[in-house]
Amino acid sequence: MAPPFAAGIRRLPLSNLHRLLSSHHLHLSISHSPSDQSDFEPDPEHPLPLPPATDDDGELASFVHRISSAASSASSPKEALSLLLSNTTTTGSSPAPASPALLVRALWELRRDPDAAALAVRYGDESSAVDGADGAGAGPQPPPAEAWHLAVWAAGKARRFDLAWAVVRRMQRRGVLTRRAMIILMERYAAANEVNKAIKTFDVMEKFKVEADQTAFYSLLRALCKSKNLEDAEELLLLRKKFFPLTAEGFNIILDGWCNVITDVAEAKRVWREMSNYCITPDGISYTLMVSCFSKVGNLFDTLRVYDEMKKRGWTPAIGVYNSLVYVLTRENCMKDAHNIFSKLIDEGIQPDVETYNSMIVPLCESSKLDEARIVMESMILKGIVPTISTYHAFLKQEGIDESLKLLQKMKEDGCGPKSETFLMLIDKFFLLNESRNALRVWNEMRKYDINPARSHYMTVVQGLVKHGCIPRALEYYDEMKEKGFASDTQLDKEFETFLLANRDHWKGPGKYNIIPQWSKHFTMRSRMQ
Repeated sequence: MAPPFAAGIRRLPLSNLHRLLSSHHLHLSISHSPSDQSDFEPDPEHPLPLPPATDDDGELASFVHRISSAASSASSPKEALSLLLSNTTTTGSSPAPASPALLVRALWELRRDPDAAALAVRYGDESSAVDGADGAGAGPQPPPAEAWHLAVWAAGKARRFDLAWAVVRRMQRRGVLTRRAMIILMERYAAANEVNKAIKTFDVMEKFKVEADQTAFYSLLRALCKSKNLEDAEELLLLRKKFFPLTAEGFNIILDGWCNVITDVAEAKRVWREMSNYCITPDGISYTLMVSCFSKVGNLFDTLRVYDEMKKRGWTPAIGVYNSLVYVLTRENCMKDAHNIFSKLIDEGIQPDVETYNSMIVPLCESSKLDEARIVMESMILKGIVPTISTYHAFLKQEGIDESLKLLQKMKEDGCGPKSETFLMLIDKFFLLNESRNALRVWNEMRKYDINPARSHYMTVVQGLVKHGCIPRALEYYDEMKEKGFASDTQLDKEFETFLLANRDHWKGPGKYNIIPQWSKHFTMRSRMQ
């Protein structure tokens, strides 16, 4: 059994950690102003800070239906807008325009239909403008900034940049254009690998009477790094140094890209030297990023060296650094020292969080020490710390099918999933273990948890079945995938076409793919019995 968490506090000398200070578990995201964040899906658990839900679900559904119907039935956006503005109910009265909160919620529902999303925000804008012109007193309020931002984001996400710019220009005409809207455009261009257009969007901000300040510039750099256009981001940072003086914050954006987006130690070292060449003093984030980078690739000496230098320079390691220590100490089976990190944190006035415990649970599970991992998890729960989906995933990656199904139920009971990625991970795991039947059992379990398969789920199942010679069964899933509107795969199309041609004379009887390839007869019959 692991030593108790209340073990005596003992300082860990650096010499004892020299061979151990290696971790790929630390991840640090450079913080920036929340007002400038514009990716509406940064966290699957909290995709969007929507207004509080009210008892207007029927009103929301009705409004979304009206917008979608107008967008799909009209021949042009202008006609769709006219249809909405002139629409009347059966009583002859016009439907009440959407409130700002309802409009934002509707736009989130319409986020995968950029034309409908743009129509919704334009309708909200026109409704308020018409009533205001009539002088009828307090009429509908204009769309809030969040609604405009969602419309721009939805269009950019679908690579409908013409539509995104139309929304931006309308915002400009109304005098409500924000810096955030322009940042969203830059991010969407960067995500589409349209680097030059992302930069041009920044360059025209002043033309649109939006300040292109250092905050916006750094947002552009982050967007380029996030989309793995790191060389372009660094080149831009240096080219614009006359307008935006070089700082540790700017270099940290590039460092974060090389340390966390693409882990490349050589490039991270080069950027670190560049900072010195430009007389930029690294700050705490700089050191943390380098510790993270070296630890991820197992460079023990340099990890220790940078960690030691960080402390000598007076920078206090954050809890993420200690979490990294817990992870690597546990991985190297130095449980006593790992537990001492917990004590050291408490001694310094820092409470271990769920990530600290996960940093011990994950390597224990990776080493198949599941009993010890359960002890740590129980200790965490007793201290009032709720497990996360990452905690359960650590166990699921190691458990067999029966225990996995029990854990899925436990996750549901604890309000911690399971989620779409949980099932994708399990399906992939069982196919890699050559357990095709168990992979399909997991597939069937998804329905019990109201999880709709995405294209990634279908592709994992289809490719897994193809790999194991179960072509007829794979064809069934592939056809179902396409029927649900997901894109086909060119390589799979060729493989299936070849298979069908080769087996055109081997039909068993009625049935779309009732073929008897000898290598998969048993599996196919069993699959159909499920």
